Amino acid sequence: MRVAVVGGGSIGLAIAWRAAQGGAEVVVHDPEPGSGASRVAAGMIAPVTESHYGEAALTPFMAASADAWPGFARELETASGLPVGLRDVPTVVVGIEDGDRAEVERQTELYRRTARGVETLHGRAVRRAEPLLSHRVRSGVVALEDRAVDPRAVHAALLIAAERAGVRFAPEAVDDRDAVDALDADQVVIAAGCGSARFGLPVRPVRGVVLRLRAATEQAVPRTTVRGYVKGHSVYIVTRENGEVVIGATSDERGFDRTTGTAGAAHDLLRWSIELVPEIAEYHLDEVSVGFRPGTPDNLPLIGRLDPRTIAATGHYRNGIALIPATASAVTALLRGEDAPGTTAFDPARFAAPGFEGRVEPRETPFSGPPDTRVPGGSDSSRADAHEEES
Repeated sequence: MRVAVVGGGSIGLAIAWRAAQGGAEVVVHDPEPGSGASRVAAGMIAPVTESHYGEAALTPFMAASADAWPGFARELETASGLPVGLRDVPTVVVGIEDGDRAEVERQTELYRRTARGVETLHGRAVRRAEPLLSHRVRSGVVALEDRAVDPRAVHAALLIAAERAGVRFAPEAVDDRDAVDALDADQVVIAAGCGSARFGLPVRPVRGVVLRLRAATEQAVPRTTVRGYVKGHSVYIVTRENGEVVIGATSDERGFDRTTGTAGAAHDLLRWSIELVPEIAEYHLDEVSVGFRPGTPDNLPLIGRLDPRTIAATGHYRNGIALIPATASAVTALLRGEDAPGTTAFDPARFAAPGFEGRVEPRETPFSGPPDTRVPGGSDSSRADAHEEES
């Protein structure tokens, strides 16, 4: 079987790698693999603290993917020879003011519905869980089963693993339905993140600014992932083993605008994170990144068949890195002609009903919408200068 994967982000590469392992001849079509959201993501694997009201259908799939990550990471490291930075680090969720603490309590009820390890801490116990927390933090919730990974390391490893499995890479952009139809393949997988909009799929860019800081060798860094609410604003702090500290993420919808509002976003993220972890003020600011999460109308992914030849694997919004193993497994099952358990709620055909802009047509004619001209030619590219366009 010949498989074409449109999109060289981490989702697309994982699918390509798994398909090649199964004996398929795979070509990934992307002029700049990994130049989109895969490079900007923080890498939280958080089936508990990434739970959101209205997204209950995602919880079992998130949990399955989180449970698959340790084995997936070991196999990927063996196949590529590169570490991917997977860490079993709990998440501490805290609030600064009364209103913030009330929001944490409200979220805790949702977290407990995941049936995973959640513990409420008060007083000194919360700072024993994370010693760098501000003394203004008086309580919190610890999600014991959350993890984190380095997305840039994951993408680099997937590139090597895919190449070693025989995956080929085509630098030409696939820009529209006609280009999809012209691909020399038995099966096509659309895994182009925000770029999937140009094929008529209901995916929009949700912009996020992420900061990368670095602690000196002698400086302390958070030993947990910290999620906090500061005066009603949410922020997360993720630590890597190499001393990098990632802070994010803002969220706004400005199309593919990377040129405005960045200074204010960086100021806000630094201010909120320092209120939670004062030590952050002593770190070096390495990088300010802008990325585009691929959101759908209901914020759930698009995973499923569009027609007998074409499969969607896109629209992962905040959870692209966390959902790599489960998405790759589901799509490779579809490529084999099998069902993909747990993905019913993600069927792209759910947007065939009236009322959704850019909706997917019924499966017989899935790509009838015109391409979104705001989206550039790169499959997973968010660069404004690359003819413009996450996983």
